[in-house]
Amino acid sequence: MKSPSRELAKTDFEQLSEFRYQMRRFERFSEQAAQGEGITPLQYLLLLHVKGYPGREWATIGELAERLQAQHHGVVALVSRCEALDLVKRKVSETDRRQVEVHLLKAGDRVLARLAKLHRAELRSLKGTFSVPQIDL
Repeated sequence: MKSPSRELAKTDFEQLSEFRYQMRRFERFSEQAAQGEGITPLQYLLLLHVKGYPGREWATIGELAERLQAQHHGVVALVSRCEALDLVKRKVSETDRRQVEVHLLKAGDRVLARLAKLHRAELRSLKGTFSVPQIDL
């Protein structure tokens, strides 16, 4: 059963505002860090999701589309741009020829490692300020 909702108080708006502010600050940091490495923020996220896909060192186009919350065809174009930079390579799956796997190349792994270190340090600096607001839903 759904509990009756209460009106939002000023503090609720303040918490939501602070959360969105801290999230945007981190996103802006991430954008600048990626650009400093000569790649776009989306290219960084693609590399991160390939390397960070659970249980293996590669991901399919469909899995990357889900992780990026993007359209399949947009991810195909993004992978193509990353391939042109020698950051990733595509490989047809050996178990399902309909699937395309995306694998990191050495250059992509190096760029990702540098960016991941920067991001971890930035997250550590935000510890305590980047928290999910406790809102009574």
